[in-house]
Amino acid sequence: MSIKDEYDVLIVGAGPVGLATAILLGARGHRVGVVERWPHRYPLPRAVVFDHEVARILASLGLAEFLPTVSEPARDYVWRNGEGETLIRLTLEDTSYSGWPVTSLFTQPRLEAALEERARSTPGVDILRGWEAVDLGEDASGVRLTVAESDGRGPVLRDGARRRHELRAKYLVGCDGANSFVRSRMKVPMTDLGFRFDWLVMDVVLHDQSRVWSPRNLQVCDPARPRTVISGGPGRRRWEFMRLPGETIAELNTEDKAWELLRPYDIHPGNATLERHTVYTFQARWVDVWRKGRTMLAGDAAHQMPPFAGQGMCSGIRDAANLAWKLALVLSGDAQEDLLDTYTTERSQHVQYAIQASVYLGRIICEPDPANAAERDQRLRAHPATTTGPLAHLVPPQSLTGGLVLCDDRGIPQPPAGELERQGRVRFQGRTGLFDQCVGAGFVLLAAEDPRRLLDEGALAWCKQVGVHLLRITEDANANGPADVVDVDGVYLSHLAQSGHMALLVRPDYYVFGGAAHAQDVPHLVAALRNRLAGRWVAHQPSRAL
Repeated sequence: MSIKDEYDVLIVGAGPVGLATAILLGARGHRVGVVERWPHRYPLPRAVVFDHEVARILASLGLAEFLPTVSEPARDYVWRNGEGETLIRLTLEDTSYSGWPVTSLFTQPRLEAALEERARSTPGVDILRGWEAVDLGEDASGVRLTVAESDGRGPVLRDGARRRHELRAKYLVGCDGANSFVRSRMKVPMTDLGFRFDWLVMDVVLHDQSRVWSPRNLQVCDPARPRTVISGGPGRRRWEFMRLPGETIAELNTEDKAWELLRPYDIHPGNATLERHTVYTFQARWVDVWRKGRTMLAGDAAHQMPPFAGQGMCSGIRDAANLAWKLALVLSGDAQEDLLDTYTTERSQHVQYAIQASVYLGRIICEPDPANAAERDQRLRAHPATTTGPLAHLVPPQSLTGGLVLCDDRGIPQPPAGELERQGRVRFQGRTGLFDQCVGAGFVLLAAEDPRRLLDEGALAWCKQVGVHLLRITEDANANGPADVVDVDGVYLSHLAQSGHMALLVRPDYYVFGGAAHAQDVPHLVAALRNRLAGRWVAHQPSRAL
């Protein structure tokens, strides 16, 4: 592919986070260049977990029908001690708040291939594989990125010189992993919790695809060797074993050692293929500054966390979903640049929670002392309920405490502002299915009566300009007006009733900007969003009581 000189946004890194960001921006009509130093996709599994919110985001990228072919619902998660006693048993629903399974296990190479195919088919998106970022600068009009032709291990030399090209863009997003080049050039500080443990991670393809695993996902809190046994997606299993005190990485990371550790599970070369084995050092850290001028960070470039809450890749996909629509509004001139500051405000809150939850779980799991492990087991027996026990920390917070949400004059979000909006099945313009796939992307003003009748011409014109869907939610199965959305399962009307609101204004990343208790409040709700995007950070007048 020929390299263009200028883009609206340059993305460094063509992993899931970079590709998702590119698709979301390209779908909004912006020119995106994705720079990736490796000529070919990484062929082996890495992440294996995504949650219901991330499934919803991936579905919005055009992968709704694909996801069930590459993933399977987690269904359960069981914790046992070294004696085989079950300490905690968690049942995970196949459908959830977001309309997707609470947790799914998947195969990353297949998902990444689908994301890249989708990105390449998105108008305005270029995937520049085999080019490594080697220099980065910024001026008043944009960023400049120098790239050199690369085989993935370093720049390729041609005739004694490196082939280079200078790219320009209005903004740049570093999605280039834990050893991020972009982060190093931004020179931003990081908070490191000092949590480090080495684990051998093994991915296995089973020859007998009919073998049933019960439980499907198991955490063994055994001080003799903490270990994890989970699905790696359809037809695959993943085993993880902690490196013990006194054991070297070299001793642990061998094929012979891998088969030795797998033997108690009746896994051997005769019935399985060892797809890979490698030792990872689990870390817990995040950047303190996510944006510096026209350059931003996302995914592992901005944060790394232990895998115990399954939120590593999930957090990166949330980064993409949060940042892309904000960048798109700034690029189109429909929002001021300070909107991008809310990216740091909102994502750092969620990421810090996810990392701290992962560390909390990790300290429970990675306990090699038998006496301490016995005390831990006793604590887990005393608090088996998921709402009070340690597994409560598996679920990230589903509300924002700041950023682009409707707040009172004290700066406190007014519920349901900041909440993740649920998703149910609807019928809209002759199509029945999940709300996102029927309605499409963008802001949504969903009201118990037609919101178009509540807004003046100026507000209607602004809503059209920024892409706000103006919809009436109804239980009338015969409603077929252009703004009518039939609530097939009663999800939305019950939510409105419970929250005491007749309208919700939902952001493109599915978080609620704010609600209106009465029809008269709807124009004020729209005006509040309009003011915020224009840089007028005014306090909201609370709705009148019902």
